[in-house]
Amino acid sequence: MTQVGESRPLRVVQLSDCHLFAEPTGKLLGLNTQYSLDKVLDLIRAEQPRIDLLLATGDLSQDASYASYERLQAALAPLDAPTFWLEGNHDKPAPMLSALKADRSHVSPCVTRMGGWTFVMLDSTIPGEVPGELYQADLDFLERALTEAGDDPVMVCLHHHPVPMGCAWLDTQVVASAERFFAVLDRHPGVRAVIWGHVHQEYAGERNGVVLYSVPSTCVQFKPGSDDFAVDDTAPGYRWFDLHADGRIDTGVSRVEGVTFEVDFSVKGY
Repeated sequence: MTQVGESRPLRVVQLSDCHLFAEPTGKLLGLNTQYSLDKVLDLIRAEQPRIDLLLATGDLSQDASYASYERLQAALAPLDAPTFWLEGNHDKPAPMLSALKADRSHVSPCVTRMGGWTFVMLDSTIPGEVPGELYQADLDFLERALTEAGDDPVMVCLHHHPVPMGCAWLDTQVVASAERFFAVLDRHPGVRAVIWGHVHQEYAGERNGVVLYSVPSTCVQFKPGSDDFAVDDTAPGYRWFDLHADGRIDTGVSRVEGVTFEVDFSVKGY
């Protein structure tokens, strides 16, 4: 039997910013977020017959309702992959944990190892606020996790962006302690990638040999390069990764095609 990390890479799927409501008819900026998530999940099922790990990187609910998390859990279960949820600024941990049957090990902050890789999931939220932050306790958690990873290649996951996106309005929400965050990463050469959600757009970059990636939302997309809040007309999607045992990474973004999503472009905030 072929083992993950030996003769085939680890296949990881990232989805983010579902913004589900208690009612499946709920809409964000005019878009039914359950409908758009269902279309993204249809795409994942069509393209990803084998998923080794699923990362849901925050803002999974818009109203932090138990019903929305329970419905998300039910929607993801048929993918038959270990799933980890990161808390976003719209999320609340208590209903998330209830939907996961109080399994704290699968909600940020947490660590898991698979296929020779270590995954560190951080909580970048400030309770009751939109911007991101990593407090000293979060950075200490990261330091310990990276030390314990030893020679493993590492992927660090969070909800908020630790580098500017080039959107003036959105970059007020960047992780405030990003400089200290990267100082920790710089001490651990095993770190290969940092990924996040929150920005509702695709991004790829690099810093000191570490690749940096964001993922589209499964619902509304934000317009790249915009000074003020603006919605884009690109379709919802997800990101996939092939993580090789030697630390190499292949990745791509896939978006829903052939489906019209009704978005209210006149709205000036969410």
